[in-house]
Amino acid sequence: MRSQYVPDLARFAAVCESNYHRLRHLERLAVSRDADVVFELHDGQRHLGQVQLARLESARYTETWFLEQLGNSGRFLNNPRMTVRAYHDAGMLEVMSCFRHGRVRAVNPYPNARMHLPDEKLQVNLFLAEWLDFCLKFGQAADLDTVWSLES
Repeated sequence: MRSQYVPDLARFAAVCESNYHRLRHLERLAVSRDADVVFELHDGQRHLGQVQLARLESARYTETWFLEQLGNSGRFLNNPRMTVRAYHDAGMLEVMSCFRHGRVRAVNPYPNARMHLPDEKLQVNLFLAEWLDFCLKFGQAADLDTVWSLES
């Protein structure tokens, strides 16, 4: 008999807190507070694509964002896109939905029809962390010559 999956809430919270700070760092590329954030991804002379962060809704303690990467340079790369919610009072950013899937469940029975892992929610938030790190490393404002990195 399989043991039941128990989420690691401390790890999940740490990932969400780190993602919140990553998004806040990228948000500084916006022209104004209410504008979408659009920036190019460059690795030296290679263009790697464009990323758009669109604020869908804003409330006192939360914001909902749609993150999308457009025009990847590789033909085998998919364009990640996801909806995330920022909780300002908790300083956390959580993936609500991603790619063509609907809402991401916190815990999934396994096996299941969509072949999601029991910890799919954590895995998707870890992917968001890697993607935001990639954006911080290679992101360049479209109208500026400033390259943003984790050090700045």
